[in-house]
Amino acid sequence: MSEGPVTLFLAGDVMLGRGVDQILAHPGDPGLREDYVRDARDYVALAEAAAGPVPRPVDPVWPWGEALPVLDRAAPDVRVVNLETAVTGDGDFAPGKAVHYRMHPANLPCLAAARPDVCALANNHVLDFGPLALEETLDSLAGAGLRTAGAGRTEAAAWRPATVPLRSGGRVLVLSFGMPSSGIPETWAATAERPGVALVDAPTAEAAAALGGLLRSARRPGDIAVASVHWGSNWGYGVSRAQVRFAHALVDAGVDIVHGHSSHHPRPLEVYRERLVLYGCGDLVDDYEGIGGHERYRDDLRLLYLVSVEPGTGRLTGLRMVPLRARRMRLEHASAEDTAWLRTALDRCGRDLGTRVEQSADGTLTARPLRPGAPR
Repeated sequence: MSEGPVTLFLAGDVMLGRGVDQILAHPGDPGLREDYVRDARDYVALAEAAAGPVPRPVDPVWPWGEALPVLDRAAPDVRVVNLETAVTGDGDFAPGKAVHYRMHPANLPCLAAARPDVCALANNHVLDFGPLALEETLDSLAGAGLRTAGAGRTEAAAWRPATVPLRSGGRVLVLSFGMPSSGIPETWAATAERPGVALVDAPTAEAAAALGGLLRSARRPGDIAVASVHWGSNWGYGVSRAQVRFAHALVDAGVDIVHGHSSHHPRPLEVYRERLVLYGCGDLVDDYEGIGGHERYRDDLRLLYLVSVEPGTGRLTGLRMVPLRARRMRLEHASAEDTAWLRTALDRCGRDLGTRVEQSADGTLTARPLRPGAPR
């Protein structure tokens, strides 16, 4: 009997700090140093003004809402999220930053409720409260039995891929790294003497080759390689030529899935050489509900990415995207109208990358390459 596909759940930004932290059982210090908001509880009030009362304290599963039953039914082999917050009850506000995120370590059951196999940490918020808070983050996640990638006490630790064994044999390797284009300060780069993140200066061919070499040195026959990259702007559907070239170079170097994130809404996706490239997965869990200014991007709409690949080769065999909506600081199923809006937006912005996005009978979205010679 032939082996079935390996299915991965890939999530964009999971931000359980600030307002989310305040509605959980063990809220930390709500003080902020933002230009307009000085108390994290104000973000709860914004969400309530937009959609109605939010109970407090909530059960750890509350922010995930309908996402958890979807994941239980899909039963992915591996779950990867970009955890975009420090996990600390202490620390100093990092200077020169407009926004800082932290969740109290006692609220980690909220993260654990989604059962992530890997938390990617190479992003622009994991060091929001300094290097000691990063070390507390690493210790807290390890103490909860959660694997991490992309940050560490040393450069070698930050660049070490996370390894997830598969029941059928083989492994999934997750290499997490970020770029300054996402807002990561260059001083956050891990060194031999300083805790920090795995930082790539720019999306160049040389960088892609080096990353491919790093994965090859850790890879065994049958492994599936994921490059989880925090890059690019928060808003907009455009993908630069440099990003496309870099993603292609990663695949050429042996990466099977490019897991991009940083944007606050889903961005285009592409199938290149039968490998999936997600240029921006968008946010999944956060406290952004009710914040005005970018309504045309509908950042209240979220996607669960369920990616199936052929074991041993990493060739894409299927992609399901489950539309959700953030409401009352909880994920619920998107309406038929919202799902149609997402499909249209992703289909339109993906045409230049040769991708068609379609809606299935069950309400999920799928993607496929356009036929050779088809209009783009």
